[in-house]
Amino acid sequence: QVQLVESGGGLVQAGGSLRLSCAASGRTVSSYAVGWFRQAPGKEREFVAGISVSRITYYAEFVKGRFTVSRDNAKNTVYLQMNSLKREDTALYLCAARIRVPVVSSEMSNWDQWGQGTQVTVSS
Repeated sequence: QVQLVESGGGLVQAGGSLRLSCAASGRTVSSYAVGWFRQAPGKEREFVAGISVSRITYYAEFVKGRFTVSRDNAKNTVYLQMNSLKREDTALYLCAARIRVPVVSSEMSNWDQWGQGTQVTVSS
């Protein structure tokens, strides 16, 4: 069983940066894929970025060049560095673990465990 806890969200001005953390417990984070999703009010949850067991990274088109996902095995934590934030990035950001098939997927139903999320609000 894996438990995930996100942190690092907050209020930031457009153009600013935030770094989100996804701290894992129960199983080493290097043994499964981790993804970041987001959900804005009234919208569907969408894939943002992910990192595989072999550290291959994947990004949604709308964050390429602005967001970076990384993993620190020693801290059992996955990060999402978000730069050049836009108002439309405002959402609840959640991390997820894909354990049984440790490959990054953009489909929500493929992920096995979810955190509670951290709110990111970007003001103009």
